[in-house]
Amino acid sequence: MTTLIVEADGGSRGNPGIAGSGALVRDASGRVLATRATPLGKASNNVAEYTGLIDGLTLAAEIDPQAEVEVRLDSKLVVEQMSGRWRIKHEDMKRLAAQAAAILPPTQVRYTWIPRKQNGDADALSNEAMDASAAGTEWDPAASRITPD
Repeated sequence: MTTLIVEADGGSRGNPGIAGSGALVRDASGRVLATRATPLGKASNNVAEYTGLIDGLTLAAEIDPQAEVEVRLDSKLVVEQMSGRWRIKHEDMKRLAAQAAAILPPTQVRYTWIPRKQNGDADALSNEAMDASAAGTEWDPAASRITPD
């Protein structure tokens, strides 16, 4: 069975503020297979984090819907909520968590918290998305510093 690694991040400049998310998928050897950055306009940090997760899981499902997926996030909140250890109280987060959970069967997905310094590529993509959001433009994958190998 294929193993894919999703790295995702989201942020907002102000909370809420100019927001964006970034996600990438790696194969087991670490090669980048796909990337996505999503400008979100004005949104909260948590909405941006969940959007990055949704984008990453969507990319993984497009690559191989049968794959075992390890999701690596620097958001302890999202990792704990998606792992079922923390309750989701906010309605927007409930909706986004349900959307993420519906992309792949939960038995195929494992969530791992990583320190922010280990999530640099997803962070770079989320910053590219925030820059695009601040400029009122779409993200340009051709101009990204994070590209598929």
